[in-house]
Amino acid sequence: MSEHLQPVLIVEKKDDLLILTLNRSDNANALNPELVEALLHEIDKAVDIRLCVIRGNGRHFCAGFDLSDVEQCSDGDVLWRILRIELMLQAIHHAPFPIVALAHNQVVGAGADLFAACWLRVAAPDIKLKMPGWNFELSLGTRRLAKLTGAQAARDLLIDTKTLNAQQSLSINLATDIVEPDQWDQLITETLERTRVLPLKALRDMLSLTATDTREQDLATIVHTAGRAGLKQRILAYRAKVIKTAKNKKALK
Repeated sequence: MSEHLQPVLIVEKKDDLLILTLNRSDNANALNPELVEALLHEIDKAVDIRLCVIRGNGRHFCAGFDLSDVEQCSDGDVLWRILRIELMLQAIHHAPFPIVALAHNQVVGAGADLFAACWLRVAAPDIKLKMPGWNFELSLGTRRLAKLTGAQAARDLLIDTKTLNAQQSLSINLATDIVEPDQWDQLITETLERTRVLPLKALRDMLSLTATDTREQDLATIVHTAGRAGLKQRILAYRAKVIKTAKNKKALK
């Protein structure tokens, strides 16, 4: 079955457990508008949930912002898509239930921001994580990242688009655990039991009080940084640079 006939997000609800599976494996689960809106819708409408799990089908967790049709977009179109991604990330970060990300292989850009927005951030040993947004002046997720890792580690990651492996991600608190994928089901079961200890209202209140709320600031900063004219061209220039670098590396092998 071709991708366009499949749901971009697989939704499974088992009592008080919600599992959301990114399902654009032919595109490395890149975040196109349909997938962003599906994630936002499912998080916003979820009730009586004790635990939500976000994972990716196929070879990768998430390759970030989908650039496949960016040539046909205006600067305004691209900025709107980025703002919708930020609203989706905010919904995840401030959800009234714990959210666990289970990430493997490529965890890039907005995909890394999705990982960072979650409560528990479980990395498979093979992850390769990077955040290239500042190459085109995009502040997406920067405050959340610095809150997790500290300012120095965040700057060290962002200044030259460093790629982190699982152990490096764990060492700066970007990942909370390193777990082999064949042990993820057991981790989900154990974590779900932990979330059932508190009364549901107490769980929601605790999560709310322990999440620093910078939502308005983050939206304003995205508009300020990415809103400068030429956003689409900056993204295309970065994409061309990445493609050229990959070709050069391949030629040297």
